[in-house]
Amino acid sequence: MSGFAEIDEQGLERLIALFYARVREDAELGPIFNAAIPDWPEHLDKLTAFWSSVMLTSGRYKGNPVAAHLRHTGRITPALFDRWLSLWAMVTEDVMAPAAAAALQAKAARIAESLQLAMFFKLPSAQDRKAA
Repeated sequence: MSGFAEIDEQGLERLIALFYARVREDAELGPIFNAAIPDWPEHLDKLTAFWSSVMLTSGRYKGNPVAAHLRHTGRITPALFDRWLSLWAMVTEDVMAPAAAAALQAKAARIAESLQLAMFFKLPSAQDRKAA
């Protein structure tokens, strides 16, 4: 089973609220998120809509995650993605059924990879290619 059948709107809402409460308290992630998010209730609604769209194909999320993350390129590092994924794994395992947790973790890993490629991947310049 993919775990998707064990995921519903109410479960996602609880998961997102708990996860981001822990993110806000995290020594590494908290300062970044707390500085970036002026309205946490609104942001939690947006994140729940995002995960609903991703996992349940609800179409509720109307936004651009890449653009949202690119605004914070100066503060976000690849190591912070690893920290986020680690915390996500802990929380999903705590509150979701095993198959649902695994599905959420796999999807998050793919999303993190895509975001990191958008934020940090740079092709070598023509000068760099000549030197190589």
